[in-house]
Amino acid sequence: MEANNLYKKTEKYVTDLFNDNQKADLVFHNLDHTRSVADRTKEIAGHYYLSEKDMLAVYIAAWFHDTGYLFTDASHHEEKSVELMKEFMKDQSQDEKLVASIEKYILATRPPREHDSLPEQIICDADTYHLGTKDFNETNKKVWEEFNLKGTAVDEKQWAVKTLEMLKDHEYYTKYCQDLLEEKKQKNMKKIRKKAAEAAEAVEEEARESSLSKLHKDKSGLMSKGIQTMLRLTSENHLRLSDMADSKANILISVNAIIISVILGVLLRKLEEVPYFTIPTIIFLAVAVTTIVLSIMATRPQISGGTFTQQDILDKKTNLLFFGNFHKASFEDYRESMKGMMRDTDYLYDSLIKDIHTLGTVLGRKYRLLRAAYSIFMIGIIISVIAFAVAAFFFHGNTTTSTITPATGSPF
Repeated sequence: MEANNLYKKTEKYVTDLFNDNQKADLVFHNLDHTRSVADRTKEIAGHYYLSEKDMLAVYIAAWFHDTGYLFTDASHHEEKSVELMKEFMKDQSQDEKLVASIEKYILATRPPREHDSLPEQIICDADTYHLGTKDFNETNKKVWEEFNLKGTAVDEKQWAVKTLEMLKDHEYYTKYCQDLLEEKKQKNMKKIRKKAAEAAEAVEEEARESSLSKLHKDKSGLMSKGIQTMLRLTSENHLRLSDMADSKANILISVNAIIISVILGVLLRKLEEVPYFTIPTIIFLAVAVTTIVLSIMATRPQISGGTFTQQDILDKKTNLLFFGNFHKASFEDYRESMKGMMRDTDYLYDSLIKDIHTLGTVLGRKYRLLRAAYSIFMIGIIISVIAFAVAAFFFHGNTTTSTITPATGSPF
């Protein structure tokens, strides 16, 4: 019973730790990965005989093994994870051997990996379980994005080379994982090997480029990989925020459309019987309509003229990366203008920067309107409920009396 309680406390503590200390750059080493490693640890351990104490230790180690990422850099995260685990275990158990075992299992995930005991083999295999699954491409992309967000810019082809080296050095230690995952891992390696070969060819091709081509490619150092990554990630973040805004607006529109349907279909027909609900109903209806209007305004697209002139291109006034500036132009004009922009590094990066600025401006407008819509909806719902309550309390009895009196046949 005590062990089961400690399982639950560990899961809650680490979950709260990640939720309370969220870091945007932990694209892979986050709560989802930690939970997955804990689940894989139970899966692998279920195929072997472990004592109750070893099972508890390796499970706690699985939950804590990456918590250090929340407070320190990747190279020292295992030691920080151990520190956090010991702080947690102070109030949970006085068993020093248990704490020492957990520490040993956490440090086993540190390269070069140590795998002397079965629990160490289990947690190491659980930590790298994804390398032999169909989800490898997705998880590898997350690791790549996290690596770039840490400040070291690596393009996709360079990352393929690094990934291939890592896969060559990796091995599964438990027979369960060897039988289950090794074949798929080899297939993943084959795909990565192809990308790495393409990367090697690209490097050779770049080595053959002339100094003039390099000058066009990096006129003022702006083509550095760090700048490219920054612009790409900034643009992607803006698009994600835009999707979130559209989703929030859609929720408001759907909810208030249902409210209006109920009011028009049910409540309005009852107003002759309960006239004292007229004003609350009007308030409720006005709030729903206003919320829908603001939500629609937040998501309503705006399109510009769709054409440009050659003078606009020469003056670098047109952003050819935004469809609203060229959707009515002919393909030939657009192709020639794009070629000209790609030859002009300053123009190209000005367009990228302008595109991000435009996205930010649109996002600012969307979120202002959405904030107003949510505020009106929240305040309006409160006022409407109060209005219905007041009307029912003060007028319900009077209306009932007035409708019963004529039935007596006497005004007295």
